[in-house]
Amino acid sequence: MSHSVDIAALANLLQEAAVKEILPRFRNLGSGDVRMKSEAIDLVTEGDEAAERLIKARIDAIAPGAVFIGEESVAADPALLDKLAGADLAIVVDPIDGTFNFAAGLPLFGVMASVVAKGETVAGIIYDPLGNDWVVAEKGAGAWLCRPDGSQEKLAVTAGVPLENMVGGASTGFYKEEDRRIVMGNLARVRIATSYRCAAHEYRIFAGGHLHFLMYQKLMPWDHLAGTLIAEEAGAYAARFDGSRYRPAHTNGGLLLATDKESWDVLRREVFIV
Repeated sequence: MSHSVDIAALANLLQEAAVKEILPRFRNLGSGDVRMKSEAIDLVTEGDEAAERLIKARIDAIAPGAVFIGEESVAADPALLDKLAGADLAIVVDPIDGTFNFAAGLPLFGVMASVVAKGETVAGIIYDPLGNDWVVAEKGAGAWLCRPDGSQEKLAVTAGVPLENMVGGASTGFYKEEDRRIVMGNLARVRIATSYRCAAHEYRIFAGGHLHFLMYQKLMPWDHLAGTLIAEEAGAYAARFDGSRYRPAHTNGGLLLATDKESWDVLRREVFIV
């Protein structure tokens, strides 16, 4: 790859943040350790902030000169997000994806990082602190499950199936109410539609061949850059609702991922068009 980032070192850094700052706080948060951000379902914990501080403090040694885009850093300084599109090199981090689950004591959360070079996502990592393993992709090199013993397993999405047999994830909470009613009604056409409230694990199981589609309405880079690259490297088809390619600078327009282009077209036409 043309970027100058040691992906193994970045993966180990996510693990270090989890071991030192996230796992000790899991099911051990005090009353003042969880705060609401924009609304009751949008939370931040001391674990999110402490993990991001640790990653940010170490990142220059791994990616010298890179712009650091962290979810909590952008919450404190929204203008920081504007630097992503024009950066020669950027590291985008979600210190705890699935904060609602983490705060509720549900063991379904992850740590994510992506590498963006000149407006293109070139690497992505999703670390599972409880499983202690990583799903990793570099552009053009496939998607891999990497275990702590050094063993690796190449990931591939499952084969497409008819709409009525599809099982997938759909995050409908950011639709306008009238559109949400339509989409949720349309979702009756698939076999199962669910949401784990954790994109990290949704992307992992999709890339591992256990789901047929994923849909997201709100596109923040720390939530979707790593997972989309991993899914594409596992063979998935991904695009925004208008059919355009999803890029790091996009924060709206919806995102639909499917096992193949034919399935994507069916889902867009029959379920997610509003």
